[in-house]
Amino acid sequence: MGANPFTQILFDLFIIAAIIIIGYTCNFYYLAYLSTRRNEKNSVVPMDAPSVTIQLPIYNEKYVAARLVNSVCALDYPKDKMRIMILDDSDDATVKLLEDLVNDYKSKGYMIEHVRRGTRRGYKAGALHHAMKTTDTEFVAIFDADFIPPNWFLKRAVPYFSKSKIGLIQCRWGHVNENYSSITQVQALSLDFHFLIEQKAKSNSHLFMSFNGTAGIWRRECIEDAGGWHTATLVEDLDLSYRAQMKGWKCLFLPDIVVDAELPVQMNAAKRQQFRWAKGSIQCAIKLLGNIALQRKIAIETKIQAFIQLTRHIVYPLMLIQFLALPILLASEINLYILSFIPALTIAAYMAMGPGAYLLVIHTMYDKSWKSKAKILPSLLVYTAGMSVNNTVAVFRL
Repeated sequence: MGANPFTQILFDLFIIAAIIIIGYTCNFYYLAYLSTRRNEKNSVVPMDAPSVTIQLPIYNEKYVAARLVNSVCALDYPKDKMRIMILDDSDDATVKLLEDLVNDYKSKGYMIEHVRRGTRRGYKAGALHHAMKTTDTEFVAIFDADFIPPNWFLKRAVPYFSKSKIGLIQCRWGHVNENYSSITQVQALSLDFHFLIEQKAKSNSHLFMSFNGTAGIWRRECIEDAGGWHTATLVEDLDLSYRAQMKGWKCLFLPDIVVDAELPVQMNAAKRQQFRWAKGSIQCAIKLLGNIALQRKIAIETKIQAFIQLTRHIVYPLMLIQFLALPILLASEINLYILSFIPALTIAAYMAMGPGAYLLVIHTMYDKSWKSKAKILPSLLVYTAGMSVNNTVAVFRL
């Protein structure tokens, strides 16, 4: 018996969603290939400790703020070349805690400031934009409150600004609480995929890569040339890094320099983080893709990869369409050929997204510890599926 019009439309949507999902997944495997095949040695040059401003955007982080400030003040770098700006938009006990810390370190000779704007307008982007008005150092390092920079960070990272057109250095995130729960384990694995596959491949292949908002160093001239921090999107880091690369600046990812951080331990916190990333990426796509497409100096491959990165969160509503459509299609009066084809296509799509080729990627990434990481894959699939509603709402709530 033939399918009715509604069933046919639903089936067509199902097939289109599956094809697009597989397309995005194949691109991930392409980046995995690039991350191993295009290994570029990044040159370093000796530097006489150039001036660096370290900006610490903080909002109500009383449990980790002191640890961050102490870690930054412990950096092995000349005090007269290191300026620390605590960009504090807090409205709780964090304010007093930071005031006391700043006064203590000032008495020890540190150039440290407690910056209070008196407003939260623009949130983190607004705080960074405000801070740049009084920043005159050659470089600007940024750390979020839950990060713990090692004391050698500046001495190892700054020399990678060997070429004048390198505007950003992004370092890899470590995970101090990776084994706290299954939630933190899947987040750690997902972030490792992002850094060791996507960021590494794009950096080595001179494709547009993103600033991850923290654990990175900017050349101040690059920030200013790109137009500074904008507050129009929720992911000001992605926005600025793309605008900088559209201006001809280069971004560099350093996988061997790892800055530890805490992962969200509660599901609600993880959902909020994912929501912000999904919504912000779509906002950047709307804001930037037109200009990227029109610039002739940008290579076709770079344009394609930029489109894929900025729009990749549309996979979540496509997954949701499939989850909702599959039982309806199976229960409808359609011929046996279609009935057998739907589950097969679904299984093929999600095997491609998960256990199939991902095992090969994990083996390449982790070497000896790959088996323990592979055990987390089923949980990562469940976690990703569970985020589909949350991130679908984010994609469409612009």
